[in-house]
Amino acid sequence: MEINLVSDTVTKPNFEMLECMFNAQVGDDVYKQDPTVIELEATVAQIFGMESGLFFPSGTMANQTAIKLQTNPGDQVIADKFSHVYLYEGGGASFNSGVSFNLIDGDRGMITAEQVTQAINNPDFYHTAFTSLVCVENTTNKGGGACYELGDLQKIKEVCIANNLKFHMDGARIWNALIAKKQNPKAFGQICDTISVCLSKGLGAPIGSVLLGDKATIQRALRIRKMLGGGMRQVGYLAAAGLYALENNIAKLSEDHRRAKEIAQALSKTNWVATVEPVETNIIIFSVKPNYNQNLVIEKLKQKNISFSALGENKLRMVTHLDYREVMHGYVLETIEKLVM
Repeated sequence: MEINLVSDTVTKPNFEMLECMFNAQVGDDVYKQDPTVIELEATVAQIFGMESGLFFPSGTMANQTAIKLQTNPGDQVIADKFSHVYLYEGGGASFNSGVSFNLIDGDRGMITAEQVTQAINNPDFYHTAFTSLVCVENTTNKGGGACYELGDLQKIKEVCIANNLKFHMDGARIWNALIAKKQNPKAFGQICDTISVCLSKGLGAPIGSVLLGDKATIQRALRIRKMLGGGMRQVGYLAAAGLYALENNIAKLSEDHRRAKEIAQALSKTNWVATVEPVETNIIIFSVKPNYNQNLVIEKLKQKNISFSALGENKLRMVTHLDYREVMHGYVLETIEKLVM
């Protein structure tokens, strides 16, 4: 039994999802003639109370499009130092949009309105980059799956309005936040100018993200997607997987959260773990004590058929997901408890 806790991107479609994909009605989406893609885009937009959506092959492309839409070359983007758009998108913001970042030292990947206010450059002082966009990530990846409170996001939005800034949310795991905090997705649509939502992480689809915004912004996004090579043809086969995931897999996220918290509890009781960060959703970040080698921990658990990843700086990460079943969970808890270093 191989147990992969490297990421929630490792899931594979079940038979029912594959059946929906096989039976999908498709057309040429570059000409906006794929009915299943159109349905998916409209469905996700409706969930978040936003005017329009556009299907992308990846969350990175959706985020990069959002940045390009709302900045000009030479501008500066405010984001947390752990943000995915800065750390894990291949330098795309500088390559595609010619922007720099003003990085904030937030709390577990989350930033505050006060920090945003302090990070905004004086627009009249032409020696510094022009601040045009704020990006937040919800849930936070390197922040351990932490979730924003709606009130904190609203305060950031007010700062953006007062300073004529746009507000983008990288919602790669926003479904996890919605379940964990029991939040209304339409509230996010009222706060953010654009949101990217992922279907291939917690929801288990094989591919795909949707960028949300007003109709004019998404119409412009269509051109940017084309420029980035994201125009797809009979992609309704993949959009059908997203529709199945939305209908069947959101509620299952609570099980991922429960299992993640139980793994965190098991890790905290060992004699080789130094710290376990708070767990709200499906990501567990922990560090080993200085006298233990993190690579040895990875190797010993790999010998037990349990895979996970290193984040650097002596931190390790496990991520629960749709394909991580209860029988696997029991085995992981028992293995952690008995592991001798």
